[in-house]
Amino acid sequence: MSSTRIPFELPPEDRESSPCTGYTRAHWEAVADGLLASVWRWSTPGGALLDLPGRPSRSGVRSDGLEGFARTFLAAAFRVAGANGDDPHGRLERYAHGLAAGTRTPGRDDIESWPVILDHDVQGQPMVESASVALGLRLTAPWLWKNLDDEVQDRAEEWLRGALRHSPAPNNWYLFPYTVAGFLESVGRGDAQTAAARQRALDLLEGWYRGDGWYADGDGRAFDHYNGWALHLYPVLDAHLAGDAEASALHGARLREHLDGFSLMFGADGAPVHFGRSLSYRFAASAAVGLGAVTGHTPLTPGTSRRLISGSLRYFLDRGALTEDGLLGLGWHGPHDATLQTYSGPASPYWASKAFVSLLAPAGHPLWTAREESAPVEEADRVLALPAPGLLVQTTRADGIVRLHNHGSDHVRPHEGESAAEDDPHYGRQAYSTRTGPTAPGNVADNHLSVEVNGRGSVRRRIHPLGAGHGDGWGWAASWHRPVFVAGPPMVPGLRVESVTVVRGRYELRVHRVAGAPDGARVTHTGWATGPDEPVVSALHGLYGWDDGPQAARAPQGTAYTRWAQVPRLSGRAGGTSVHVCLAALTAEPDPAPLADAVTAVAVDGDGVEVTWACDGARSRVTFRPWSVSLLE
Repeated sequence: MSSTRIPFELPPEDRESSPCTGYTRAHWEAVADGLLASVWRWSTPGGALLDLPGRPSRSGVRSDGLEGFARTFLAAAFRVAGANGDDPHGRLERYAHGLAAGTRTPGRDDIESWPVILDHDVQGQPMVESASVALGLRLTAPWLWKNLDDEVQDRAEEWLRGALRHSPAPNNWYLFPYTVAGFLESVGRGDAQTAAARQRALDLLEGWYRGDGWYADGDGRAFDHYNGWALHLYPVLDAHLAGDAEASALHGARLREHLDGFSLMFGADGAPVHFGRSLSYRFAASAAVGLGAVTGHTPLTPGTSRRLISGSLRYFLDRGALTEDGLLGLGWHGPHDATLQTYSGPASPYWASKAFVSLLAPAGHPLWTAREESAPVEEADRVLALPAPGLLVQTTRADGIVRLHNHGSDHVRPHEGESAAEDDPHYGRQAYSTRTGPTAPGNVADNHLSVEVNGRGSVRRRIHPLGAGHGDGWGWAASWHRPVFVAGPPMVPGLRVESVTVVRGRYELRVHRVAGAPDGARVTHTGWATGPDEPVVSALHGLYGWDDGPQAARAPQGTAYTRWAQVPRLSGRAGGTSVHVCLAALTAEPDPAPLADAVTAVAVDGDGVEVTWACDGARSRVTFRPWSVSLLE
């Protein structure tokens, strides 16, 4: 852990109540207060826009200013609503003035006016922010909304209704007009338009639900942290605030199932798995855990829930997430451009405000009064297969690392072609963890199998799951993809890669079957990307189908965890149909045993692969036709 100084005062640690993190509810309040005090130094005179420093997003500086207002308003709303209206710093008065100024003449190019809400492909970002404004108003209605002049209320409603009249992006964005409509109905301003927006979102949500507590983020197979901080948060919180028992039962049961697996995706150091887009939202990853505790829709004890949310909050505060001015910077620990998307602007990280949903649990709630308990990763080694999203979770108690093996999430929409130019390191790699990040575009890719044809390497775009499962202490997930190429012909006809990951303890058995490769083709396979001075070890060992031992490849742009990274890489010949088998490991255990000692025998034939484990003589059998994986003891 770094010794990064937090630029505002926190209460003393309480290691009696919170032996794992030292954080209590008072710490959460202090962080919210500190963040809000820091951002308001950058407000326009009327308080409608918060123009935080940093590179503008593609939506422009006015939209970025609205983003600063809306996302921090959400933090203020959770803070005040959780204190039953107590607002010692007068935050709500500032936001009320800003609301009045921003909605006076929307769309005007002046100092205060908010941008109007249009279709997602025209000027869509304000629609995202309308949800935070609406949710903030709903949470604070007794103290803010009800004290606004009728004219300001009408102006705010008219601006918000722009979200109901225009088209969202085809994903979680449909929950933004849903949330706007929910607020308007809660203050007696509902009508056929609000009802239609809500029903439309719920209908889509049903189609996106895939099971295991996971939603796809739109049509297709995008599964990531948006499940927690959007696709579960908005409907569950809406039902909770409305007192809708039927909706709460439906959406709450799905949140409970989601948390049963998602709770494994936080390392012992508090880090969430570094996977998917919008990672600059950081501790928003814990929002679903807090929401479950607030609403009761959780399989976790209050002490475990607090361990996870406080661990995640502290993880980022201790590692440079805040600038010297007390602002959340763009990045992961500190600044990190490769983590960002083009839609990210200076205020984007403040979707982290969603984590403060935990403050809706009052001071006497068990979330805050129960003693902290261990995180799931600290209790035992765990392996969990999630067949619906095609993910495999592997945790090890000894070093507190969580690894996520991706055989199902690709962020390629159904109508899109598989262009290598759109390769996304945050979805295309085969594995992610709480201690490593993917290498940047242009660097050697970590955790990747590349087919090389005429010297041109391939990337993985659309992922087709082949199944996933787990047993006692082991699990597997498999998928296939068509390799696509950046230069030259985009695809080789008939070329196909089938991949399976089998995990036991800290070991990852990786099997690839390459079919339809032209003569002279080669394959390369890489392991985890780590820094030369990091206390984690990345190892890769070839078992079959490789020319020689792994070589170290350099990734000079590093990862979100290290300025410079190295990646172990294997290489072998391909052509026609070939099979390639290796062991990989990522560990922080001291002096780990060589991977070569983990396996005593490898047998490969036309039907599959069988590997014998040294620890107990058990055999992992991977069968190609039809796909199956078993452990023979």
